[in-house]
Amino acid sequence: MKRKLGQECFALERLLEEFEKCVGQQKEQLRSLKELEELFKKDVEDVHHMKDNIPAHMPMKKGPANGNEHVMTKKEAAEVQPAQTDDVKKTNKSYAREMEFITMPEFEKIPQYMKGRVSYDQLNAAVQSINTAVTAKYKIFHQSVRSLNNHSRKLYQRFKDQEMKDTKGQYFVVEDDIREFTQVRVDKRFQGILNMLRHCQRLRELRGGGLTRFLLL
Repeated sequence: MKRKLGQECFALERLLEEFEKCVGQQKEQLRSLKELEELFKKDVEDVHHMKDNIPAHMPMKKGPANGNEHVMTKKEAAEVQPAQTDDVKKTNKSYAREMEFITMPEFEKIPQYMKGRVSYDQLNAAVQSINTAVTAKYKIFHQSVRSLNNHSRKLYQRFKDQEMKDTKGQYFVVEDDIREFTQVRVDKRFQGILNMLRHCQRLRELRGGGLTRFLLL
C-alpha cells in the first residue's frame, strides 16, 4: 500500500512539474506576443512618418488609371530616396538580431545523451526566451541614456562594461540578462539546452573578465 501511494505521489509530482513548465511557456509566449505588438505599432508609425516626409510640392500627373495617379519622375525619386533611407536606418537601429528556431531535422541530429528529456518544443521555447532577452537588452542599449530610468541606466552601464573587442558588431547576452528579462531558470537543465544550441550552431561562447557571453551566430 505504501509503495503504491509513493508511486502515485511521484506521478503527481511529475504532472505538477509539467504543468508548471507549460504555464511558464505560456507566460513567455504572451510576453513575446506583446513585444511583437509593440514592434508592429512602431512599424506602422514609421511608415506614416515616411509618408509624411514626401515633399508636398510634388506635382500630380494624370495617369491612365484614375486620372489622379501620381507618376514620380527620376528627379523626384532622387529627392525622396535619401529621406526614406535615413528613416529605414533609424528604424533598423532599434532592432536586434534574433536566433533562428531549431528545425526538426536539426533536432533529430542532436545526440541523445545531449538532449536528455528536453523535447523539441522545449528547445525552441528556450530559443524564444533568448530572443526575448536579446531584444530587451538591445532596446535599452540603443536608446539615449537621458531617456532611461535609473534601473535601465544601470543595465545600460552593465551592457557597456561587458563589451569587448571580439563582441564589436555582435549580439550577445549573459546569464544575468536571461534572468533579468525572462522567467527561465538558469540551471543545469538550461546549460544543457545551451550545449544543444551550440551543437546546432545557433550561438557560441566567448569568455573573458570572469564572464561567459553567448553570441548569436
